[in-house]
Amino acid sequence: MGDFWGAGGDMGSAGKSYAGAPPPPPGSASLEGEREKPKQGSVLLLGGNEVKSSAVVKYSAAPPQAAFARLQEKTDLKLPPANWLRESAKLGPAGATILGNSKKSKPFSSFGMAYDFIDSIGNDVDVVSDSENIKKLLKIPYSKSHVSMAVHRIGRTLLLDDLDIQELFMRSSQTGDWTWLKEFYQRLIDQKWQRKKKSKEHWYQKAILSKFLYYREGTYTLVTMFCHGSINGDGAAQPVSTPEEQHQEETSQDEADEAGRVSWPAPFEMPSSLSEEASASNQGSVPLEPSYVVGHVASAPKEQNLTTLFNDGENSQGLKNDFVRNILWTFEDIHMLVGSNMPIFGGGRYPAVSLRLRDNNKPINVLTGIDYWLDNLICNVPELVMCFHVNGIVQKYEMIKTEDIPNLDNSNFSTKVIKDIAQNILSFLKSNCTKEGHTYWLFKASGSDIVKLYDLTTLCEETEDKYQNPFTMPVAILLYKVACNMMLKKNQNRKYYGTIRTLLLNCVKLLDKGRHPQIIASANFMLSELFQLDEPKKEEGGEFPLNGNSDESYSEEEEEMPDSDENGCYSTSSDPSDDNKAVAVIKSVGELSVPEKYKSTHQIRPSCAFPVCHDTEERCRLVLSYVLEGLKSVDRSIKKEGDLPAADPNTPIPLKYEDESTTVGPECLEKQMALFLDKMGSFQEVKHSSQSGMIPGSWQYKMKLQLILKSSKAYYVLSDAAVSLQKYGRALRYIKLALQCHDTYCCLCTNMLSEVLLFLCQSITLCGDIQLMLAQNANNRAAYLEEYNYQTKEDQEILHSLHRESSCQVFSWATDLSTDLECQLSISCKCYEAANEILLFSNLKEQNPEQSTQVMKRMGNIRNEIGVFYMNQAAALQSERLENKTVSAAEQQLWKKSFSFFEKGIQNFESIDDATNAALLLCNMGRLMRICAHAHCASGGDFKREFSPEEALYYNKAIDYYLKALRSLGKREIHPAVWDSVNWELSTTYFTMATLLQDYAPLSRRAQEQIEKEVSESMMKSLKYCDVETVSARQPLCQYRAATIHHRLASMYHSCLRNQVGDEHQRKQHRILVDIHYTKAVKFFQLLKDAPCELLRVQLERVAFAEFQMASQNSSAGKLKTLSGALDIMTQTQSVFQLIRKELVTECEQRSENDKSNARKMPAEDVSTSLNKEEVSKLLGIFESRLSFLLLQSIKLLTSTKKKVGGNSEEEEILKANKYVYSLLLRSAANKNLTLLERAEVVLNLLEQLTQDPEGNNLGIQ
Repeated sequence: MGDFWGAGGDMGSAGKSYAGAPPPPPGSASLEGEREKPKQGSVLLLGGNEVKSSAVVKYSAAPPQAAFARLQEKTDLKLPPANWLRESAKLGPAGATILGNSKKSKPFSSFGMAYDFIDSIGNDVDVVSDSENIKKLLKIPYSKSHVSMAVHRIGRTLLLDDLDIQELFMRSSQTGDWTWLKEFYQRLIDQKWQRKKKSKEHWYQKAILSKFLYYREGTYTLVTMFCHGSINGDGAAQPVSTPEEQHQEETSQDEADEAGRVSWPAPFEMPSSLSEEASASNQGSVPLEPSYVVGHVASAPKEQNLTTLFNDGENSQGLKNDFVRNILWTFEDIHMLVGSNMPIFGGGRYPAVSLRLRDNNKPINVLTGIDYWLDNLICNVPELVMCFHVNGIVQKYEMIKTEDIPNLDNSNFSTKVIKDIAQNILSFLKSNCTKEGHTYWLFKASGSDIVKLYDLTTLCEETEDKYQNPFTMPVAILLYKVACNMMLKKNQNRKYYGTIRTLLLNCVKLLDKGRHPQIIASANFMLSELFQLDEPKKEEGGEFPLNGNSDESYSEEEEEMPDSDENGCYSTSSDPSDDNKAVAVIKSVGELSVPEKYKSTHQIRPSCAFPVCHDTEERCRLVLSYVLEGLKSVDRSIKKEGDLPAADPNTPIPLKYEDESTTVGPECLEKQMALFLDKMGSFQEVKHSSQSGMIPGSWQYKMKLQLILKSSKAYYVLSDAAVSLQKYGRALRYIKLALQCHDTYCCLCTNMLSEVLLFLCQSITLCGDIQLMLAQNANNRAAYLEEYNYQTKEDQEILHSLHRESSCQVFSWATDLSTDLECQLSISCKCYEAANEILLFSNLKEQNPEQSTQVMKRMGNIRNEIGVFYMNQAAALQSERLENKTVSAAEQQLWKKSFSFFEKGIQNFESIDDATNAALLLCNMGRLMRICAHAHCASGGDFKREFSPEEALYYNKAIDYYLKALRSLGKREIHPAVWDSVNWELSTTYFTMATLLQDYAPLSRRAQEQIEKEVSESMMKSLKYCDVETVSARQPLCQYRAATIHHRLASMYHSCLRNQVGDEHQRKQHRILVDIHYTKAVKFFQLLKDAPCELLRVQLERVAFAEFQMASQNSSAGKLKTLSGALDIMTQTQSVFQLIRKELVTECEQRSENDKSNARKMPAEDVSTSLNKEEVSKLLGIFESRLSFLLLQSIKLLTSTKKKVGGNSEEEEILKANKYVYSLLLRSAANKNLTLLERAEVVLNLLEQLTQDPEGNNLGIQ
């Protein structure tokens, strides 16, 4: 290690770049200095022990890097240069006051760095501190000097600051602050405390260093701005070997004189106290500036616009980051954000070196070597240059590589031990500094081997004023800033939610509500913003763990871990004679050198993660609790209290429930809604003002707007959730509160945002939904009324805050609970109309087509509901009206109202191309026309009854609307269910009209043939729209309808044949039609298993038709053939009688069971069946008579044929069988005591005999 420069030699400008040697910055030393690109440092292998170290310069405010100019040998540093202590363009004001600026780090230096690198706090960095503090901690086992540091925890990050107890106590004697700490210190630690004096040697070395720096102005430019760094080795701490060196070490720890003493901030005060206590600043107390609180957080509608505190306020409190260089230093597995002012020179073959001035008579000791080594590691400087002097006379220069520093003579130390010390200290602090927001004090007395950790926040809370801790405000602000920064990223990763919540809760806990209302209000607003009101109820299975065991979910109230001696961990107490106030104690500094002696046993508790709300109401209630705290904070800060009447938060605010619907009739609704829309339309022209005296643009004004809007959204979500639970009374109460919040927002806001108007539209729409649900569930009105009138204390307090600004009555027309069904439907309709008007006049319809579509759909739906309501009322009046009375005016008025609402509803659906719903409304209009038609058929009794023209008119109108509905749908695939429903209604209309025309033929106005033609056409059209093929729930009805139509047509043509005399061709056509329709009617009735009577009646009519044909026949063969066909029809009814017998047997079995149950006194079952016994008995009598007639005629014809021409064997067998069956029939008919079941069984036996094979020889009845 000899001289590495020749006399007068300079370092050149060429060479490679190092992380410690930043490129030339713009020249400004402000906080907006150069943000350098990250450059990784090298991994150093020192003394055979591998130590990993890397440094990345995150920020540099250094002027252009200076090349070092070597002083001539024998230069006398005791002689001042010509420019000594003078200002110059290069040196600036700092050059003249270097001694005054050569002071220790400021008490809040770590906070200044934390504010500038807020992204790293709580997540990536373990420690934030001044490099001098880091060095002091790592030298604890080697040094007897005292250590006093303040420790704060933010997430996983520890902030370390020098805590100058002597300075605090000097200030305490002047201002009276910190007396509690002074008493504690003197009682338990140092009873004979006194301030130590500076030695003459200290001032001599300072003067030598100052003159050395001023000798060459080109050299000093960089150095003077790094006055904090330990450029002079003599100023470093000395080893513990000799008393003389120990004395020198102690004096070096207290460098600053009275002129350069650090000024501590006083406990923070409200801005309002500035004028009253202006004298406080004369004693070193810097009151809080008005700007030293939340910035424009309240003005931001979204979290992306959240800002933190103004820098002016930070600077006024000494929170400025005034380090020349901020470095992200990774030492082994420890990540530290370090502030350094060490000067770095460069040039030639050595682009980055550090410079030290050393007394040649004093060898480098261990502490000095550790100082130099750590400074170079932190700044990633590969080499050290030392200038040696004797009594101020320059002797020589020497260059040492950084990796060689641990092996210097008299300064040999193990880098592995330094690594162990760092890991042990970090583990000790992380295990014990567990409460976020608390100020911890790490203290080691001079000459002592015991290190103690105290919780100053807990000690301070035991005093009268728990806010005396000067760290309280900076910590709270830092918590707030970290939370704000994370809020900007919360949409990217929800795992930060637990962290943000904990940060904000701890911030609020630290602050006095009366002194810091703005920060508290803003923090509560951000807490409310964490809860996404529109997220799904089921939160498991998401992409992000909301309650995982991660550092992002640390606790705001984490407890200390118990002692663990077996793991080599800390102890919570020291000697028995010591105090019991310490949180933890290191019994001997020698333990810090033992590898892994201290392990971080502190575990992050999962219960402190972001709370998982299992239902919407719980989530919204949390949001409202934070909003309420924010509103209280804002209201407390508003001075104009005298103008407001005193309101009792415990007194419920009446919700104005109206028992009588007359006060909210349709006319009143029209007026109230007109006033509301007029207000909304002229909103931009109205000048709004606050009743409480808030100044527009103030933080109170902006924050209250955001809090009110958030509460409105929370109440909206609560209302929507209540609707899904069918708690409609509760839902109406919540939407009332939401609209009251919105009313207050409208009264305060001078410029309504489109998002807010859209939300208002959604709120009024939901209110309309609730009123409709209340109308549809009128049976539970008492329960809904009870839900509606219930109020929580939280809701009352929020309402009282709203009433400070507004009467909250603009939306009362929409949110009152009425007992009248018509009124509720009208309110619902008006709500949808108001929502549509808002979309129209605010030009939101084009921007939000989905919302516009939803509103239109709801308008169409409510108009359909009201139309149905009036239609049902008209039907009820019609049923009450006597038959011989004409249609009343009230009925006609209801028809008109119903028709009007149906028509408007169809227009709403057509405007959004909703063909399905338009078809349904057209269907309802068709039903209305049918009701009108039915109303006109009641005049006159059935004896004089004829199908009237008015009936025909309305039925035809109904048909037109049904056809329009089908055209609106286009094809069945669009909506099969609606398509089938419209077809069924159209078929029913045709069928009803045809039936009425057939049953009550208007023979006084039309000819019989014309009526028959119209009936036939209508029946066939009804059959056309009656879908018997598609399998559905309606298929049996369609089949029954088709069977009935064919039956009626067959009966009509059968009647024509009997009663009309026409040409033979027409009669022939009628005979064919009768046969076709009877056959089809039988076919459809046979498909149905529950219509035996109808099928039997059709078969009997077919038999009657056969008898009618036989009467007109002359030949015996023709008659015999017709008789044979009629008997075949009779035998086909065998399945019908089997169904009848089955029903009757079931009935008998049930009756028998009931008789047994009555004997046992047990409840009996209902034995009623779908079978009409009276009709069965009647049809059975007809069937027996017709069968008897046919058998008799068959016997006669067969007997006469046999006599004339001689019969064959087949005819003889038939004749024999018929005679036998006929005889059995006569016997059963003679027995009048047979039951219905027995008669049915007799008929079944007879039919079996008729169907027996003639050669079967089984003609007897057992």
